Amino acid sequence: MASAMSRRRHIFALVLTLSLWGRSPTLAADLKIATWNLNWLTSRQADLPADVVIRVQEDFDRLRAYALELNADVIAIQEVDNAETARRVFPPDTWSIHMTRDRVRQRVGIAIRRGLRYDINPDLVALALDPVARLRSGVDVTLHLPGGPLRILAVHLKQGCQYLPYGKKPNLTCLTLMAQFDIVAQWIAARRDEKIPFLFLGDLNRGMDKKRDPFAAKLMPLTRVTTGYSSPCWNEHDAFIDHIMAGGGAEAWIKPGTLKVLTYRETDPAWKRRLSDHCPVSVRLTAPDSP
Repeated sequence: MASAMSRRRHIFALVLTLSLWGRSPTLAADLKIATWNLNWLTSRQADLPADVVIRVQEDFDRLRAYALELNADVIAIQEVDNAETARRVFPPDTWSIHMTRDRVRQRVGIAIRRGLRYDINPDLVALALDPVARLRSGVDVTLHLPGGPLRILAVHLKQGCQYLPYGKKPNLTCLTLMAQFDIVAQWIAARRDEKIPFLFLGDLNRGMDKKRDPFAAKLMPLTRVTTGYSSPCWNEHDAFIDHIMAGGGAEAWIKPGTLKVLTYRETDPAWKRRLSDHCPVSVRLTAPDSP
């Protein structure tokens, strides 16, 4: 009798272990990766541009509901004041938050689902170029997945050159953006030298689908999941400027047909400033579950 009971306990423990294995994000090979510019998300009211809408609790509640609906494992976030404000959208019992140390109100950060192991690498401060210009550093983390590490760089690059041509005499804004692309290209080259899978994502402030776009050429041969698509955000159907790219082997992990844009259900134009003028962009990856 004791032996039979012992066997039943062993079977129950095995079933419970397998059940927990299936639910644990540290053991799952399937990941949802997203990027979301939250448009001057701050809890402070002083020293803001005149056209910035001060968020009220209802706005934070709606953004939090969209974050839960997005249900991503890793979310690159842009234009967020600080980690405390980010936690009003990304509940701390679900996500851990890391922000750059820039002294600007529009900071870059990353929200990572609790249970996923990761290390924080030094911010890519070279992207800030000139602190007076209030440019932003990049967030650099390494996820530790069952099959090995995945390096992730999240950025928010210079605004103002989204669709401008880059000819023989580009304007200063485009020159600044190209300088940032050069820095990103160096980061990518370092990851290739290390032979490590990597993702590069965020608000690049550049539509890159035009033929022979010089900015897109800087990042070749990365796989860009937004290639050939326009964004349905706010029914504007503009070229994507928020991008997710993969290289170093991670491009093979992208699940075809999983590029998604979470559009807002609100239709009144006023909500565009109370929520965000950007919608969350996401894709799914299937990473190896063993080295």
